[in-house]
Amino acid sequence: MFADLHLHTLFSDGTYTPDELAGHARRLGLAAVAITDHDSMEGCDWMASACAQNGLEFVPGVELTAELDGYELHLLGYFLDRHHPRLVRELARFQVVRQNRIREMVARLNQLQIPLQADAVFALANCHAPGRPHVARALVQAGFVSCLDEAFDRFLKKHRPAWVPKFKLPAADAVTLVHEAGGLAVMAHPGINHIDHLIPPLVEAGLDGLECFHAKHSTATTEYYLLLADAHRLLVTGGSDCHGLSKGKPLIGTVKLPYDYFARLKAAAPPARSTG
Repeated sequence: MFADLHLHTLFSDGTYTPDELAGHARRLGLAAVAITDHDSMEGCDWMASACAQNGLEFVPGVELTAELDGYELHLLGYFLDRHHPRLVRELARFQVVRQNRIREMVARLNQLQIPLQADAVFALANCHAPGRPHVARALVQAGFVSCLDEAFDRFLKKHRPAWVPKFKLPAADAVTLVHEAGGLAVMAHPGINHIDHLIPPLVEAGLDGLECFHAKHSTATTEYYLLLADAHRLLVTGGSDCHGLSKGKPLIGTVKLPYDYFARLKAAAPPARSTG
């Protein structure tokens, strides 16, 4: 039995609906899944229903962008009370920041004589937590670039002319927010970020787990972080980080977290929210 605990839907920068993800998970024989959309839990009620219909355990989650000592990191929150008042308020605030970031990126594109409209991006995104992939898709759709890679390479990557820095929550505040909402806080894909020196202070701030299994982790990298998680007495999670068709691979189930690790994660969660 396996789980995939890092999935994105069309409620952030993924392309799959919750029904599609749940269907794929059932066909792959997964036992449990989590959606971890960026700054949004809008898809959780739909995903909970889809998982129930497909015989899957569901974990409500979110992915937050945080910062510590000038370094960006991503924090996954699991087993959250998605109706927790402060969490609802904070996610709404993060979503407004995301929408304003889109407007700024579009304004920079306009200065480059590319007449893309922010409303076109919002219409394509059709969610409250739009991001750069939606701008890239809008550029392709309007014929200003030929593909997503060109959109990022020419305009949207860091230090390109339409790039706008992301809002980052102080890491300790992000951990606290997850805990206040009854969840567990996990550092996402540490093998990508190369900020292992931040793990001890994050543990002091209350970090609960480490995403050791990830599509961009080699076997050696996974084994390294399993040892690190054990040394710091952290829970172990993992997932494919699937965004759907817009980014191609990785696809759901590319990474399969052994169920034993999921069982330990579930045991550490508040009993009322051990599954969604």
